[in-house]
Amino acid sequence: MRYLDLVAVDAALDMELRLSAFAYLRTLITQTGGLVHWDDLKNGFTFRGQRFPLWVQQGIHKPRKLDAALSITTTYAKSPAHQPYDDHPGPDGYMRYKWEGTDPQRYTNRALRAACEHQLPLIWFQGVAPGVYLPVFPVYVLDEEPGLHQFVIALDEHQRNEWQRTRSEDPSLSTEYAHRVTKARLHQPLFRARVLAAYRSQCGVCRLRHPELLDAAHIKPDADGGEAVVPNGISMCKLHHAAYDNNLLGIDPDYRVKIRSDVRDETDGPTLRYAIQSLHDANLQIPDRRAAQPDRELLAERFELFLQAT
Repeated sequence: MRYLDLVAVDAALDMELRLSAFAYLRTLITQTGGLVHWDDLKNGFTFRGQRFPLWVQQGIHKPRKLDAALSITTTYAKSPAHQPYDDHPGPDGYMRYKWEGTDPQRYTNRALRAACEHQLPLIWFQGVAPGVYLPVFPVYVLDEEPGLHQFVIALDEHQRNEWQRTRSEDPSLSTEYAHRVTKARLHQPLFRARVLAAYRSQCGVCRLRHPELLDAAHIKPDADGGEAVVPNGISMCKLHHAAYDNNLLGIDPDYRVKIRSDVRDETDGPTLRYAIQSLHDANLQIPDRRAAQPDRELLAERFELFLQAT
């Protein structure tokens, strides 16, 4: 497998390549429910009759013959302390992406700077498990903060436009909007991706293995201050997620599934009988890794609400 051999990459061809990469990823995530795997990225897509790998590595990726970066990667780590780089939102709500190293003239940093100068769309691969990524695209490099060795990133075109509009006015005007976009475009999808990866893309209640039908259910709701961390999440199919949110289904601190008594007494069709009622007293399927298992204290707190609704 070799890279596309381009004698010269003009702006139109560069954009065509990027759009082809985005189209490939959209097809891929439709099939997988949002996550992509290393093998799929290594195999890549066809561009003008040739295979073009989406080469994911730690940091900034600039394919040969392109002047600007095509993708950036935040590697998976079991805890933030093990992350090689601290990619985080700033006080203005916009994400930051660290330089590779501290040399501003390193070729990868120059490549990301070129993407900023030409406002080229990129892919941000967020590691959620070893060899598993959540692709966020298109993202844009808005600015550079050399003193902090980092770039400012917009997570979509609207966020980019808001940055450009408010730079000439009051920058504080965009802060609330930027925080909302960062939560919707990155934090919530990352929470779902990490929970699904921990549960091996199956419903913890019924074992359904279709990722496109799975959600990350909060144990302590986001609106009540629940954190977007794996121990506060359970992988559930959409049916059982809705049942959980509406207290038809509960999960006790011993990881047992409970069905509300009045729901157990109902008479209806096979969906209620087999998909809901038959689950009473079943064991929740939990991740093998202890750090990813549901927090028992949070389950106890949430289970009290279920009992009150019984």
